Order: sequence, then structure tokens, then C-alpha cells
Amino acid sequence: MEIIILGAGPSGLTAAYQACKAGFRTVVLEKDKVVGGISKTVNYKDFLFDIGGHRFFTKYEEVQNLWQEILKQDFLTRPRLSRIYYNNKLFYYPLKPFNALRNLGLSTSFLVFFSFIHSKISPYKNEDNFEEWVSNRFGRKLFEIFFKTYTEKVWGIPCREIQADWAAQRIKSLSLDKLILNSLGFLKRGQVTTLIDTFQYPRRGPGQMWNRAKDMVDNMGGDVHVNTNVMQINREETRVNSVLIKANGTVREIKGDHFISTLPLRELIKAMSPSVPKNVRQAAEELRYRDFFTLGLIIDKSCIFPDNWIYIHAPDVRVGRIQNFKNWSPEMVPDPALTSLGLEYFCFETDDIWKKNDEELIELGKDEIDKLKFAFRGQVLDGVVIRSSKTYPIYDEGYKGRIETIKQFLSSLKNLQTIGRNGLHQYNNQDHSMLSAIYAVRNIQGGNYSVWDINTDDSYHEIKEGNNKGVLES
Repeated sequence: MEIIILGAGPSGLTAAYQACKAGFRTVVLEKDKVVGGISKTVNYKDFLFDIGGHRFFTKYEEVQNLWQEILKQDFLTRPRLSRIYYNNKLFYYPLKPFNALRNLGLSTSFLVFFSFIHSKISPYKNEDNFEEWVSNRFGRKLFEIFFKTYTEKVWGIPCREIQADWAAQRIKSLSLDKLILNSLGFLKRGQVTTLIDTFQYPRRGPGQMWNRAKDMVDNMGGDVHVNTNVMQINREETRVNSVLIKANGTVREIKGDHFISTLPLRELIKAMSPSVPKNVRQAAEELRYRDFFTLGLIIDKSCIFPDNWIYIHAPDVRVGRIQNFKNWSPEMVPDPALTSLGLEYFCFETDDIWKKNDEELIELGKDEIDKLKFAFRGQVLDGVVIRSSKTYPIYDEGYKGRIETIKQFLSSLKNLQTIGRNGLHQYNNQDHSMLSAIYAVRNIQGGNYSVWDINTDDSYHEIKEGNNKGVLES
């Protein structure tokens, strides 16, 4: 039996690894020249850049075991430190009340407190969007200070157009009262995922994990093809028969028994032949994605800040977040006298900033790092631009209905499963994406798991024969 996997990111390579271990003939098709998707590590002149910063922390035993199985002793346990740059001051994130009180000042802190009390007395009733969800848990004043500017910088749309699902999934059960209890030591360590203070990280970045996984798939008889573009997905009645690919200028057809896709749903539906029903095609075309690029700067300065990353809430610069890679792992930087930063910019492919050439973007980065006073412009020795399209699926109004239409169509194809962040159009963490891959392979082995329900850190669902309410606690 042959399994064809579209995409060699975390979910695609996890599926390939599990399929090979189960004895299936496995072929992976990846359009990039390297594996790992947005979890790849880019090597530029021996400086290693992580695309987005990836903490390895999970409550899923299957995923934890898989990480250890692949990387073994190549994990480091790292302290987590992240802060918010706001009004020329640094605030701990998650917020620490005494630090916030000192930086905000008494008058603003009182406004925050009374705003929080008001949110408890008179909350938004429906919580339809991000603004209402956050305001109910932190108060409107704190929402305006610490959430609004950054969130709209990331997503490029007003907070009222972002559905509450995204906040519920990403911020989860965190609220201002829990932040205060945590800072005073009244919450157990790890009780709220957002508050973890240590995590695991590969010595040479997350790409080390996925390069190792690719090698293990190859050694078990699987084939991982990079620089390979999936052009068409051929289907007939209730099955996918083959995919048409282009590699090295040559177009050819690859047949398989089962297919697992990590492609963005919009691309997957567009590639279907014959064309899908009009309502499905329209639903896919209306799905939206946020694009992203990392501007890697090499700086002649040994220490800039101690954080893993800093969220930039300042509206007068375009950078949204800054990673400090030597604070993730010392091996990310070949010379301890230097520092490599990753300036992250969120945009759409249609935006002017995406269309700028690399030299223009590096100059922008120099200007902004100087303006933020993390380093002088003249200390920037070199730079590299790393672009990632369709990085973040957008939870805008109506997206649920569009996804449901697509899901109903995909359910008619008995030998195709979609997994991962873009394959499910869910802003999942890496471990969620990997778990969806594990379950997809188990489904091919005769299981009956719903990969679409793996999108929270609290629980996931397994659809069992005769019992659609089975819940497995993580």
C-alpha cells in the first residue's frame, strides 16, 4: 500500500515517519528546497534562523515521545522570557502585575483595574470577536494597551473582525485574575500553558528535528522529494487516484492508495481535477491567509536583550516581533561576540512591503532596530530576508461556514485526509499538527479519529465506532 503525502512540514514528515514505521510505502512531495515548512531552520553564513520561534512544549504524550525518539539527546531545556515593548518600556509577558504597575504608573494602573472590574460587572454577552473576548477577561483598557495594536499589526484587520475562536485557542484560559494569582505563586506550574517558564529546544533549531526526520524516513525506505510542485490532484467519484507534479522541469504523474495533504485548503481545492462544485470552490477562494517574513540581522554586539523574543507594540515601526536566537540556543550563533536577531513582519503578499527587494528590507530593519534603541544602525553587519507565504490562516467572519462546506466535500473522498495548520485551516501549534498526522496514519490502519478536533491544549476527540462522544484526556 502506498501513501502519498503533500508537504514536508512538521505534520507531513510526522505522517511519513509514522507510515514508514507501520510498513507503508511512503512518498513525500515538498515544493521548497528544504523540509520543515515554517518550522525549518535557515542557515545563513553559519548563523541559524528559526522562522517564528518554536517552543517545544506539549501535553500530548505521543508527541513528546516522538520528539525524543527522533532527536534523542539533542534537546536543550531553555528558560522562557518574553516581554512587550510598549511606550519605550519593557513589560513581561505574560504580564506581571508589579512590573506592569511600575511601568504604567499609578493613574493608568487604576484605570486598568477599574476597567477590569467593569468587565466583570458588565461583560460583553456574546463574545463574538477578539476584542470582546479579551476585554471580558482583561478589561477594555488593558485590551487597548497590550492587545489591540499588536494583534492588528499581526493580522492586518481590525480586532472586531477576528473571531473569538482565535483568542480562545491561543490565549486559552488566561485572564487578568489568573495572571495575578500566578505571579503570587497560587497557580501550579504548567496549569496554564501560556504561563510555562521553561521549554525544550533543539540545539540547532527546529530544522534539526525535521532534517533528522527526513533522514529517518529515507533510511526506512520512504522517498522525500524537495523542489517538487503539486500541480493537479486527480479524483474520480469517491477517491483520489493520483497527483500531477513538476520537478526539474519535468511533469509526471504519481499514483497512490492513500493521500495525506498539508497544503493550504485554498490550494488543495484549486488543484482538484475535475473541478469541485461551485460552492466548494467559492468557499475555498474566500479563505484568507496572513503572510510573513523574517529579516535576519547579524549585529556586532554580544548582548542586546536577555529575552527569547520581544513583542513590539510600538505603532511607529512596522516590525511586530523580534527573536534573539542565541537566547534560544547558543549554537544558533557561531561567534559569541555577535548577535543574530530575527525581525518579523506580518503582511499580505499584495502589500508594498512584501514587494520590496531584500536590500530595501535590510535597510528598513537597520532603521527600525536603531529607532527601538536595541542596536545602532552601524552595528548591523549583514542581513538576510526569509519569506513565508500563507503562514497564518485567518479566523475572519464567516470562515467557519466556509470550512464546513469544504469539509463536507472532502469527506466524500475516502482516501484523502488533510492535516496540519493549513490543511485544517486552524492556527495550531506544532504539537497539534503532529498529532493530526499521527491520527491520520492510524485512520489508514483502520482507526476512526477526527483530526479536525485536535485544536486545543485541553482535550482532543476520537470518534469511536458506536460512540461519537469519546474523549481522550491529554
